[in-house]
Amino acid sequence: MGRGKIEIKRIENATSRQVTFSKRRAGLLKKAQELSVLCDAEVALIIFSSTGKLFEFSSSGMKRTLLRYNKCLDRSETSFVHNEAERQESKEVNNLKDEIAKLRMTHLRMMGKELKGLSLKDLQHLEHQLSEGSLSVKDRKEQLLSEQLEKSKLQEQRAMLENETLRKQVEELRRLVPSTEHPVTPFLEFQPLDRKLALVKPDVISSNVVCNCAVEKQGDSDTSLHLGLSTDVFCKRKEPERLSCSNDYGTEMDPS
Repeated sequence: MGRGKIEIKRIENATSRQVTFSKRRAGLLKKAQELSVLCDAEVALIIFSSTGKLFEFSSSGMKRTLLRYNKCLDRSETSFVHNEAERQESKEVNNLKDEIAKLRMTHLRMMGKELKGLSLKDLQHLEHQLSEGSLSVKDRKEQLLSEQLEKSKLQEQRAMLENETLRKQVEELRRLVPSTEHPVTPFLEFQPLDRKLALVKPDVISSNVVCNCAVEKQGDSDTSLHLGLSTDVFCKRKEPERLSCSNDYGTEMDPS
């Protein structure tokens, strides 16, 4: 006849509860010892009774087993935290990838690409965004141009003030330094001698020519006397030379 099953619950009778505790405690310690010997396992067992008494068993020493247990517990907690962090990071990475894909698609649509699949409402919304963006760009450009214009005006005013200051300084220096200028000589005094001849009257030139010819005639007569020639023959020989001389002077004095 088999042993009947008992209900697993707290035993209300204190004597029965103490007897059951003693029997099952001894059986549990025996099983722990057998497990450590048969399976070469490190087993540690700690039991506290209802009255507070301690009962323990350790196959390799309780402190050593507890140290090993704490190390394993720390490792397990660290690995759990690490795995949890990796899962969180992978989740964030996936979210960022999705966000980047959405932004890339939005950029392409703003450039007028990848418009397939958009409804009429989406296209109108995109057109409104582009118009607003162009207006913003124009406003910013006008603002920058106005700022540059103001800067150029300020620079111009500064340059004008600097020029005025320099002009005043130059005027003060001119007042302090004495004048060292010399009077300029007339232009005609520096003309060469041959140019002066052009300013002489024609009648003076003709008289000079006549005088020169007379002198030459006198000289020629003296020469003819020394050579033993007659005066008429010598004059006939010199007649062409005198004519050429008078023609040359007439050419030089011709205003045309």
